[in-house]
Amino acid sequence: VQLQASGGGLVQAGGSLRLSCAISGGYTLEYVAIGWFRQAPGKEREGVSCISSSGMSTWYRDSVKGRITISRDNAKNTVYLQMNSLKPEDAAVYYCAADPFTVTTMCREEDYEYAYWGQGTQVTVSS
Repeated sequence: VQLQASGGGLVQAGGSLRLSCAISGGYTLEYVAIGWFRQAPGKEREGVSCISSSGMSTWYRDSVKGRITISRDNAKNTVYLQMNSLKPEDAAVYYCAADPFTVTTMCREEDYEYAYWGQGTQVTVSS
């Protein structure tokens, strides 16, 4: 399966971005859980959010709760990450990843649970 992340860019603190993760090549979105991760320079990769294959379960890391929303459009085979009220500490390369093995009602926070990864999209937040 291939994942294509897009939508990153430069935004001022307090601004918004919507990241997209398009899935292709063997899996349809309804059968995979999707996670978003980020990695800032000099820091370890961390989970940001995930959504189960059913779409019924989501998870957000504490620092983004209330500011970031994950959603999916199965018809477009795309998952979105709407990011509002962005802070300088949100700046990082954002990656989406697919997990086709977890049951439909769950999604995983840990990056090692994800088998397929996209190439990343840069998010820069100016203060």
